[in-house]
Amino acid sequence: MDIPVDHHSAVPPYEQLRQGIIARVRSGELTAGTKIPTVRALAVQLGLAPNTVARAYRELEQDGVLETRGRLGSFIASSGDPTQDAAGRAATDYVAIVRRLGLDDEAALHYIRAALAESQASPPTGQPEVVVPAVDRDG
Repeated sequence: MDIPVDHHSAVPPYEQLRQGIIARVRSGELTAGTKIPTVRALAVQLGLAPNTVARAYRELEQDGVLETRGRLGSFIASSGDPTQDAAGRAATDYVAIVRRLGLDDEAALHYIRAALAESQASPPTGQPEVVVPAVDRDG
């Protein structure tokens, strides 16, 4: 996660990091269920002290932006819109599966496009397709 931190700014680094994560959540770049780096990993990546990252994470958790799941790590929490949350979690799960299978981004997008096209051609989930048999009137 690349979030610019200006060490010469009057805004403290933890606050810049907090605002950067919130901006990515609002833009949709980080969706509900997305796992974020550990405190130590992000501190190393951004050249910050671990306590700085930990403070940003604590405040984000208090704000309801992050949720910590014990040993599993920290994740982006609910956005407040259950449909967006479900879609975000589904997308995150799909990407995890695609990565495990070793597929590249183009193949992943191919399958998404194919599924979207198929869903337009068939009735929505939960709606059975009604098939009316042809009647032979000449018969």
